[in-house]
Amino acid sequence: MNYPELDRERLPRHVAIIMDGNGRWANALGLLRSAGHTAGVKTLKKILQTAVNLELEALTVYAFSTENWKRPLAEVDFLMHLFSDYLEKEKLEMHANNVRIKFLGRTEEFSPLIQSQIRDAEHLMRNNTGVRFDIAANYGAQDEIVRAARRIAADVLDGRLALDGINEKVFEAALDTCDSPPVDLVIRTGGDMRVSNFLLWQSAYAEFWFTQTNWPEFTPEEFVEALVDFGKRERRFGAIKSS
Repeated sequence: MNYPELDRERLPRHVAIIMDGNGRWANALGLLRSAGHTAGVKTLKKILQTAVNLELEALTVYAFSTENWKRPLAEVDFLMHLFSDYLEKEKLEMHANNVRIKFLGRTEEFSPLIQSQIRDAEHLMRNNTGVRFDIAANYGAQDEIVRAARRIAADVLDGRLALDGINEKVFEAALDTCDSPPVDLVIRTGGDMRVSNFLLWQSAYAEFWFTQTNWPEFTPEEFVEALVDFGKRERRFGAIKSS
């Protein structure tokens, strides 16, 4: 599909999406929340395909936070089943599209089946050179930063790193996203305007784009609208523009 309004020279390298509004979408239609999550997976497939078509460098999505375990057990169980089913059904198509997948967060806390599926998907696509597709699952940015600090502290204690050798590059290398570029654009669907503990370090200079559209109704066209808006912005990276 062609998007004549899109300046391919001004695309963000790394887009991160907070996929919010599945439950609100389902409630508005008188459906179970599970129907919203199922519809959300279909949206994710369309958006990833659009990222592939546009040859974006990196796409990260917030799939399951460390706080989501507090949801009702039936909903969590459904989400785990949906996650497992998604990996099983979509990995070959992603591989055919040259997608390179990686999972962020405490994946070791998932069931043995899901852990195995995660390892298989990452291994299958490890040499691909297309869109870097990161899925934040059992992820929280504060937790990620704490885990990175612990890794660095262990290196200092073991003599592998001097205390004065700690800098931004060392810290970034200890994060889950160590081999991804910084986030340029954060998109949040569902109407809320907050970051919800998502990629706090990586999005330090990111642009933000919020929409009232709930995730199941988020279309490739609206995704491109966000990219077009990004391309029109003047990014200053903390600098103050002189008058």
